[in-house]
Amino acid sequence: MTTAIAIVLFLIFVFISSIHFYWAFGGKWGGDAVLPTKDDNNTKVLNPTILPTLIVAFGFLGFGLFVLIISGLIDFNVPHWLSKYGLWIIAGIFMLRAIGDFNYVGFFKKIKQTKFGKNDTKYFSPLCLAIGILAVILELTK
Repeated sequence: MTTAIAIVLFLIFVFISSIHFYWAFGGKWGGDAVLPTKDDNNTKVLNPTILPTLIVAFGFLGFGLFVLIISGLIDFNVPHWLSKYGLWIIAGIFMLRAIGDFNYVGFFKKIKQTKFGKNDTKYFSPLCLAIGILAVILELTK
């Protein structure tokens, strides 16, 4: 079961990372529906440039590789503290993202009727919750 969860998490992280690399290098597809907007559905709350988008892309790729390392599918030495707390950190990041900021993102957001808000409720927040739960399960079964 550990291997299956690790592979699923790795594939999710690689997919999300790939999308961010696509956006960082000028891709436009989907970009209008993945950034929070104010109530007017036009004013973006965030306007990330190439550098933050690349940081996120490499971060997701790093999470994916870390999951493979922790599950034993890749042999690579990581510091003891990272092997002890890394999955808890990943789980915490994604569970907090699922809960949200109580305004624009997460299950408890106020602004829900924008294009992003609807996508966040249907796809992004549930995915973040699933990643968090899978990371906890992986940690408890490793």
